[in-house]
Amino acid sequence: MSYLSLSNTSFIAIAISFAVICITIFGLRTVTQLKAKQALKEELAQHDNFAMGISFASEISVVIATMAFLFDEISVSTAQSNPLKVVILIVLLFTFIKVGHLIHRKWILHRFNEEAAILKQNVCAALVDSGMLIANCIIALGLYTWTHTQGFSNLLIAFVSFFTLQGMFALDSKIRERRFAKANQGASLQSNFNLENTSIGIRYAGKSIGLALAVYAGLSSAAFQNGKMVENIFTLVMHCGVMWLLLYCLTYVIKVISLPNIDTALEVDHQDNIGIACIEFAVFCAIGYLLISMFSI
Repeated sequence: MSYLSLSNTSFIAIAISFAVICITIFGLRTVTQLKAKQALKEELAQHDNFAMGISFASEISVVIATMAFLFDEISVSTAQSNPLKVVILIVLLFTFIKVGHLIHRKWILHRFNEEAAILKQNVCAALVDSGMLIANCIIALGLYTWTHTQGFSNLLIAFVSFFTLQGMFALDSKIRERRFAKANQGASLQSNFNLENTSIGIRYAGKSIGLALAVYAGLSSAAFQNGKMVENIFTLVMHCGVMWLLLYCLTYVIKVISLPNIDTALEVDHQDNIGIACIEFAVFCAIGYLLISMFSI
């Protein structure tokens, strides 16, 4: 009786995936050091830059999670028969994630310089940035699951769908900013990120990841039609829009039950109550995952 079911091809696939992970992380480390204008070891170990550690940890997590997802999705036989396709797929996924991350930094939060704040050890900035990076990773993987891109027409649909979802995230962020201003005498949420209120960063990251999980649920429940742009975009907007509404409705109910008679906005915005922010983070992420479990095909 054989107790070890791994074949030689499985070991080869694991080795290749691990090599890609190591090369990508080495590249991330190099880029991070160039931005910090010094060795990453000095920034993390000597300067104790907690914010930089959070940011780098999220990047490592996204790389490994993406490769793990692909390892589960792509069979060894497919990789052996068409290795170029696998390479292109890996490049496309990381490109989607990076482009989404840049859209978040340069457009959605254009009044807040996250990179500069992270170098100044702003933990709130690191949490906001990391949350959106992880959210974009979830979106990219969700789009791949939905389209299983085959051919140029479906790739074009994936691109348009990706930017449509970025518009949804931008709209969600603007709504959050308006609610924050309304609750805080017109104060700017992006300006408050500079005040290093850690709880605001935790809440923002939780809502970003929760929304991404809800979008993944919407993509999982939507039927994809090969080569049909308009029908697919309409389907995506409808399904993801419903999941967006469900996310906020269900989280509102859970927060009322779990945090009765507590003004969460006051506690997070003014008291920097990390405990309340962590509860909000957990609720949004858990409800997002619940939607995936309920509506995935």
